[in-house]
Amino acid sequence: MTWHRGMLCAHDLETTGIDVENDRIVTGCVSTINGTTGEANTITKLANPGIDIPQAATNVHGITTEYARQHGEDPAAVASDLADLLIAHANEGWPIVGFNLAYDFTLLDRETRRYGLEPFGDRLHAARAVIIDAFVLDKHVDKWRKGSRKLTAVCAHYEVRIDGAHDASHDAIAAARLAYRIAQRHPNIAAMPLHELHAMQIKAKAEQARSFRDYLKRQNKPFDDVRDEWPLVPYRAREHAP
Repeated sequence: MTWHRGMLCAHDLETTGIDVENDRIVTGCVSTINGTTGEANTITKLANPGIDIPQAATNVHGITTEYARQHGEDPAAVASDLADLLIAHANEGWPIVGFNLAYDFTLLDRETRRYGLEPFGDRLHAARAVIIDAFVLDKHVDKWRKGSRKLTAVCAHYEVRIDGAHDASHDAIAAARLAYRIAQRHPNIAAMPLHELHAMQIKAKAEQARSFRDYLKRQNKPFDDVRDEWPLVPYRAREHAP
């Protein structure tokens, strides 16, 4: 059986912003999906991030500072629970699926470090987790397609249903559907052993980053934030010194 017909663990975060080093989790989802039956079991966590949620972030995911303070859980508990769920499923041999997971995983790693928990990145590496990133796969199999590569646009291209964009559970499940559809349309991707698929994406992401940096250079635009590393950006203590 090809990997997309087996068990998948879908993941997504909604956050206070796009700075993985300093922003915080607002909501997080872990959904286990049977690739054959489509049956899903979804767990979603809401955190009180401990800082104000900027209006720009609220405009994306709809959660205000006041709502998170009233209804959200302790942020350390949310980070711990999400990390534990992901690692448990990785240890079962299930691939973790998402869209642009280098963002989600890096931010979750920094959150676990912020609260004195075992770093998520270290745990992910120790579990030898297999990651399937629909963002990386789409750019790999359809390199020259013009237009947006945001989740909603890629879902439209592959005729994948997304029930509500910028909701962690809907985005996670939509990403799993995308990965399934890419495998369905590209039998060579579907047939790859999981660890080979993971290794291929590491190379593909680095190539994509180099290509994007070259483009930005030609446009005289900043490119320092475009990173090669995948599935997360390693933590470097000197970058976080006071």
